[in-house]
Amino acid sequence: MPYDDSPPPTRRARPLPVAAALAAVCLTAAGCGGGPEPGETGAASPRPGANATTSAAPTPAGKQPEPTASAKPLPKGALTGRTVVIDPGHNPGNRDHTREINQQVDIGTGRKECDTTGTATNDGYAEARFTLDVSHRLRALLEAEGARVRLTHDADRPFGPCIDERARIGNEAEADAVVSVHADGSAVGNRGFHVILPAEVKGGGADTSEIVESSADLGARIAGHFARTTGSAPSNYIGGPTGLDTRDDLGGLNLSTVPKVFVECGNMRDPKDAALLTSASWRQKAAQGLADGITSYLQG
Repeated sequence: MPYDDSPPPTRRARPLPVAAALAAVCLTAAGCGGGPEPGETGAASPRPGANATTSAAPTPAGKQPEPTASAKPLPKGALTGRTVVIDPGHNPGNRDHTREINQQVDIGTGRKECDTTGTATNDGYAEARFTLDVSHRLRALLEAEGARVRLTHDADRPFGPCIDERARIGNEAEADAVVSVHADGSAVGNRGFHVILPAEVKGGGADTSEIVESSADLGARIAGHFARTTGSAPSNYIGGPTGLDTRDDLGGLNLSTVPKVFVECGNMRDPKDAALLTSASWRQKAAQGLADGITSYLQG
């Protein structure tokens, strides 16, 4: 049975006070439920994926499509006047452009590959496909609240964009918040979500000193709402009891000048997490949890 990527109807995002959000992050794995939807775990044509959790992609030569933004009139809502950039991790075309995505780009504190192919479930559901689906759902929810939403890409380019370009898109949009959507590729038994926050770094073109505190607030609110809405627990293998992990080696965070986090929604290589990630109804919950967290941050 093919995977269902069509988004269900949206509902309004509901803000949660930050104290409650932080409390929700500390749910135990035993207390967080969730399971696969019947008939939603059929195989798709396999797409090879690296066991990596980060996105990087050198900027392709020549003119590239502009970051995608909705042209339709937006309703008045809680997020009117706000700009959110959604960064779908990886690109389905990366697998056909390994030479290009392996090129090194400057991340301020060093150099790193432009991008990776991303990971995949054991039956071939690609991370790049997952991130686009969740990003589309998230965009619809935020636009329903009046936010101006831009995607760094919409599978509308051969590969990429690179991590440095992904950061630049959020910076140039003067985004109020940027969320990079991912799924991890770790060992079986490693379950749950985690949120990656920028460390304080300064070097080359990187200086996160102005966004560390705001990004941590954004990440904590997303983690709390994500746990509550999806029923998934914070990761049992990274980020401690909160699922909040601070890193200084991701160009998409190092080069950002606006509040930004990465969200690893689950582990695609664990069968139980994979059953959730391949469920259309769970992906809608994931998008809602992200939307609620973003809304709470922007209204806080």
